[in-house]
Amino acid sequence: MINSYLRTLYKPDVFHGHGKSRKFFEGWFFKVVDPDGEHVYSFIPGTFLGQKRGDAHAFIQIMNGKTGETFYHRYTKNEFSASRQTFDVQIATNRFNSEKIILDIAREDQIIHGTLKFLHTIPWPVTFLSPGIMGWYSYVPFMECNHGVVSLYHDLEGELTIDSKKIDFTGGRGYIEKDWGKSFPEAWIWIQSNHFETPRTSIVASVAKIPWLFSSFRGFIVGFYHNDTLYRFATYTGAKITQLKLIEEYVSLIVEDKKHRLTIKTKRGKTGMLYSPHRVDMMERTAESLDAKTEVQLTEISSGKIIFEGTGKHSGLDINGEIQEILDEGAL
Repeated sequence: MINSYLRTLYKPDVFHGHGKSRKFFEGWFFKVVDPDGEHVYSFIPGTFLGQKRGDAHAFIQIMNGKTGETFYHRYTKNEFSASRQTFDVQIATNRFNSEKIILDIAREDQIIHGTLKFLHTIPWPVTFLSPGIMGWYSYVPFMECNHGVVSLYHDLEGELTIDSKKIDFTGGRGYIEKDWGKSFPEAWIWIQSNHFETPRTSIVASVAKIPWLFSSFRGFIVGFYHNDTLYRFATYTGAKITQLKLIEEYVSLIVEDKKHRLTIKTKRGKTGMLYSPHRVDMMERTAESLDAKTEVQLTEISSGKIIFEGTGKHSGLDINGEIQEILDEGAL
């Protein structure tokens, strides 16, 4: 078990579940958008191990971001396999890694075939002191839920045939992240977009209720990538949340450190219900949007200079759980 932990510590993208027999989940989130923004999909392969051996299964979850329609395709545990050295996952005849996805789904309610390649990926940096987006929390073995970003931004090449309709994604944009652990948090907000007018610009933000020993705290991670620079704001960097509110259909989040202030305002879009792990089972409990809009402004505090200002389309947005526990007091 210790060897497995050390082997995966500096490889957050690889499968962490080797040797696990129960109370564990792991899933990867692939978002793909065609060049015209007419087709937005997420593909979520993963595995779930419950309290009982009979609960164990693999899955491929799919969401159409334009309609909010979702599908949960269940597979046996034995149909899941993953490399120990690299991020390379196979579920039946479907394959997922950081270079491509191969989809071969033929179910009563959905048929998908095709291959998408990922070009010029931008991974979240991994260093000794900060092994990925979790920072030094990556060294804490008892975290309820761990997070990783495989690619903040990449170009797409290839096409998918979805229910007899052929969709060419060549020239489109993609994003990949993942989660693993025992359960999703009791409350969380997640925002993501890499569809700004400025190319190769990406935002990902997550705020959640984090269990810690016999208590809990409001933890957050925000990454903004622009002009080949990753601006990080997180609990572990010493940054702070100065505002987190729900105002009608908007989420308003402001984070800052000693040098920069990042203002994020995301408008809810059409939502679909996704399954997510909740200790004993995969439950349909996550309301997610893939067509939200995110306004972003990055400011240099000392001079007041605006480094970036723009609106990201096709944004991902989750607002789930006992949300009042992580919002500013009286912010609902």
